[in-house]
Amino acid sequence: MERTTYSVGIDLAAATFVATVLESPETVKLAHKDFDNTAAGMAEMVTWLEAGGVGKDNTKICMEATGVYGEALAYFLAAAGWWVAVHAPLDVKRAFYPTGHKNDPVDSRQIAEYVLRFEDRLRRFEPKKPVLEQVQALLATREQFVRQKTANLNAIKALKRKVIRTPMAEDLFQKNVQQLSAQITQLEQEIERLFRQDPDLHQSLLLLLTVPGVGLLLASHCLITFEKLDQPYNPKVWAAYLGIAPLQKRSGTSVFKPDSSRHFGPSTMRKLLHLGARSVRTHKPVFRHYFERKVAEGKPKKLVLNNIANDLVRIICAVLRSQTPYIPNYRSVHPAVSVSS
Repeated sequence: MERTTYSVGIDLAAATFVATVLESPETVKLAHKDFDNTAAGMAEMVTWLEAGGVGKDNTKICMEATGVYGEALAYFLAAAGWWVAVHAPLDVKRAFYPTGHKNDPVDSRQIAEYVLRFEDRLRRFEPKKPVLEQVQALLATREQFVRQKTANLNAIKALKRKVIRTPMAEDLFQKNVQQLSAQITQLEQEIERLFRQDPDLHQSLLLLLTVPGVGLLLASHCLITFEKLDQPYNPKVWAAYLGIAPLQKRSGTSVFKPDSSRHFGPSTMRKLLHLGARSVRTHKPVFRHYFERKVAEGKPKKLVLNNIANDLVRIICAVLRSQTPYIPNYRSVHPAVSVSS
């Protein structure tokens, strides 16, 4: 693989960002410089890079994933043809010992050094389709509204248990619940409308909805996740990303624990996938029989549900890869690939 000549590390804040250019981990090409986190500041940085002999063909730019602080800059650089990566802050932090000063110039240099040392780990940033960006925002909004609705329902229950009732407070909470329910319905309708605007995404959505346990919300999250992964058709990559892959924890002769998942990942999608696994366990005979058989063998219920969730991920990947609907009575020629066989 051809090595990068220059690496640019960018440390972001709300109002400004700092950029440092390295030629090697020990050699600074362009010392750190501050820019406004605005369109003018972004254009100024590009001019600064080109004036210093740093061009698009021999440079990789990396910034930490800081949400909306860096989104505009990532889109700007990608649209201008620069190679840019958006990486998890924890990965950069773990790559360096916590010694010396901690400030924006130091952080930007460490990010640039991370590019040179771990170039093979970087993935080029590619903007999502506008439809998926909007769907992702609507899904996040819906999740917030669901939490608010749950909080209001819990408040109503608490008020109704009091000896001295307060009808006005109960009524106001009830109105909030009704309003939030209506808004959640509107959000779901808008998500469906957005998908219908893109024929390819809409076709994939309809295919995913044929999978047992997969509804609009889980299917939407699946299509967003598909765009994030380097190997989007590999169910093992999905399982690792979601935090449902069974991982070993063994060392020497003293540490020997059962395989378990890492217990963290995209929380909303993990929740939806767990609900999907519970649904098929209840309503689909093949999954129900598998669940009952494994529990009778002494397997923990959570473990068996996690296995079913992994099975659903394999079906989702197969449907997306083949672009064909789920076949309920399909049996693989290699039965071992499916936990429900």
